[in-house]
This record gives sequence, C-alpha cells and structure tokens, in this order.
Amino acid sequence: MGGLDAFTGVLDYPMYVVTAAAGDEQAGCLVGFASQCSIDPPRFMVWLSRANRTYRIARQASHLAVHALRKDQKRTADLFGEQTGDDVDKLERIAWRLPAHGTAPVLADAGAWFVGRIEELLDGGDHVGFLLSPVEQSPPGPARPPLLLFSDVQDLTPGHPA
Repeated sequence: MGGLDAFTGVLDYPMYVVTAAAGDEQAGCLVGFASQCSIDPPRFMVWLSRANRTYRIARQASHLAVHALRKDQKRTADLFGEQTGDDVDKLERIAWRLPAHGTAPVLADAGAWFVGRIEELLDGGDHVGFLLSPVEQSPPGPARPPLLLFSDVQDLTPGHPA
C-alpha cells in the first residue's frame, strides 16, 4: 500500500455494524469503511470484506441495515468484530428487531441506524461496496452521542483476516 498507509494512518473514522438477511439467514459485522457518498439523491456506501459471512448473505439481500455505534458500545463492536458468523450467531446474543420494511435486523440499542435498499455493488478488491438508498431510519435523538471510532477498536482481533 505504501503511501496510502501514511494517509489512512491519520484517520479516525466512525465504526458501524452492518446487518443483512436473505431467506432464513441473517448476519452482521463490524465495518469501518463506510460513508455518505451523495446528497441528491441520498446515498451511502458500505464496504464489506469478501472473507466474512455477512458479505455472503448481503449478496443475496435486497437491503442492509447500517448502525452507528456510540462510544459506550465497545462490547457490541467486540461481538460483531471479533466473532465470525461462521461459528457464532451474533444476533442471538443481542437485542434486535425487524424494521417496518422487514428486511434487515436493526439493533435495539444502536446510537443511530438506517435501512438502505442495495442499488449497486462495486468491486474494490478484498472488499465490495454496497451502494445504499435509504428507505427507513431511526428517529432523531435529542443530541449527537459520541461515536465509537477506529481508535477505540484497534485492539480487536478480527473474526476473519482482512
């Protein structure tokens, strides 16, 4: 990667949990590569590692749920970042519900969330981008909570190698 490490090494971006469901399967994973990418129309891009189960389910899904984690949700990040859905049903260990669209699990305690319809996939190498068009979101909160950042989870051991 060379010069890119010098640039990305100074970034401290928010961490997200992305969930997906297809057929009778559901999964979720910790994601650091994600961002709003259009204002009009509103779009958000989430990058999922080809190595994890969530990616395999997301490829069959119509929607994904994206959850912003609060600073006090390190245990949630540990669960979705260090465990692999190949071995553990992560959603069995945390409270969640289906949103009105009934498509992807929404974590009950997320700082904020939205459900997005998958519009397009983009091959980015070891990660694949899922371009999302929001269809439902959490109600606005009274204040912006401090978010869990990359620097807060650098000690995690990924459930799958990157």
